[in-house]
Amino acid sequence: MRTEPKLTRLDRVFARLDREPERPAHIDVPKMSRHRIVLFAGTLAFYGAIVWAVVITSWLVRLDWQVMFFRPYQQWSEIHWFVDYYVVLGQRGPTAVMVAAWLGWRSWRQHTLRPMLALGVSLLLLNITVGAAKYGMGRLGPHYATVIGSNEMWRGGDIFPSGHTANAVVTWGILAYLASSARAQRWLSAVSAVTSLGVGMATVYLGTHWLSDVLLGWTAGLLILLGLPWFEPLIARAEAAIFDLRDRLRARGRRTAAGGAPVVITPLPADREDVAACASRTPAYLAPGPHTARSERTPITPAGSRRPQHPERHPRGSASSARPLRGG
Repeated sequence: MRTEPKLTRLDRVFARLDREPERPAHIDVPKMSRHRIVLFAGTLAFYGAIVWAVVITSWLVRLDWQVMFFRPYQQWSEIHWFVDYYVVLGQRGPTAVMVAAWLGWRSWRQHTLRPMLALGVSLLLLNITVGAAKYGMGRLGPHYATVIGSNEMWRGGDIFPSGHTANAVVTWGILAYLASSARAQRWLSAVSAVTSLGVGMATVYLGTHWLSDVLLGWTAGLLILLGLPWFEPLIARAEAAIFDLRDRLRARGRRTAAGGAPVVITPLPADREDVAACASRTPAYLAPGPHTARSERTPITPAGSRRPQHPERHPRGSASSARPLRGG
């Protein structure tokens, strides 16, 4: 009887890190359902109510001033160091790098660019909508307020709504939006909500934002997450175009590698001077032809002895002239 080996937790972790052979078919793309449209409309109405309450200097502005005069950073100074580090979870640079690293691994593992493209679209929408609201309303922050009890609107500021809070909602909420299971989506939604809530309250604690700034930042980030399914067809077309471009480049590279480098043949010169110049060059080495017998080869040296003839020397074997004898 054959039994399957029992995998340890470490084995399951490494198996999870392996790339899947093909794109999973169970990944569902969120659609703009009726329930989501109702939530989007209600959130948009709440956004407009907050802006109107600040513009008319209502009870919300008075609450902003009361919290500012309370000075939480002085009341609970012992947690100041922790809040300074925690508020980084709402900064664009560090959070975008961390989330992009995770979604980049997801894209590589599942053979899809949708996680990275969804993150890019959400951050682009965040820059456009929140940036336009910031500079359009121009509200000053608590540290730069000029008139006590005023709403500090249209005075060249850029803190309404809170960018830290909206960025925390979008950056951490996109993980829940792209979750591949309902259980993971619930857990990630709770974690992102708690994280963005803490980032918003951290800015109020440090005195860099009014309380109404944080409320509008939460609403602005939630609007982007709720409206993101409207951009899913655009994300799908962008992904298909990128993959088509990749396939065309790969096919072109394979054709170039199979064909090899083209051979350029230079024609011979027709001018007499060019012909004479070519003839004056050192002849190129040519490989020898078929092997011939030694008797068929042309002798290189002339026939006969290589020694020069000496007039006084006789051939061997002939009688030599008498030599005088040396007497004693």
